[in-house]
Amino acid sequence: MATDGKNKTLLQLVGVVVFMGAMAWAAVPFYNWFCRVTGFGGTTNVAEGPAGEILDRTIKIRFDGSKARGFPWEFKPVQTEMTLRIGEEGLAFYEAYNPTDHPVAGQASYNVYPYEAGAYFDKIECFCFTEQVLQPGERVQMPVSFFVDPEIVNDRDAKYTKHITLSYTFYEIDLPEETQAALDTKTADESSVN
Repeated sequence: MATDGKNKTLLQLVGVVVFMGAMAWAAVPFYNWFCRVTGFGGTTNVAEGPAGEILDRTIKIRFDGSKARGFPWEFKPVQTEMTLRIGEEGLAFYEAYNPTDHPVAGQASYNVYPYEAGAYFDKIECFCFTEQVLQPGERVQMPVSFFVDPEIVNDRDAKYTKHITLSYTFYEIDLPEETQAALDTKTADESSVN
């Protein structure tokens, strides 16, 4: 009788561990999707180009970069801040480096602080829109083009914002199928030569 209780407890414990592992694996992609859908957490907008109006008022944009635990790349902003007029298009770069001996794919999640400014921070083009693959030893500079919508000055909560922080976190994803297929073909070719 006691053995059945121990087995049941062990199975429940294994079930909890498997469930928690699955939730940890899905947390970053799910959070990124959730923020894009709801605008929660300072998620930015995507725009075709600046709104057209450029105000005399300036705002300081700060840049931050981090990576998920265990992610092998080096990742950082090239410049840590810039000052723009509200409505003016800005261009910033982040640098990534793959120090490993194999290709690594990554995807960036992002947010804006203060959160109320996220609705007015519009990205025109960003490396975060697509997955990134770096070959062994490859170093790249990845652009983000953006502007702060002039409507920010009419928002009761956001109009006093003097600085905005744009933050990215890179996490590892599976290699795209075409990259993995090319890598598998190369490995097979090298094996047949030896």
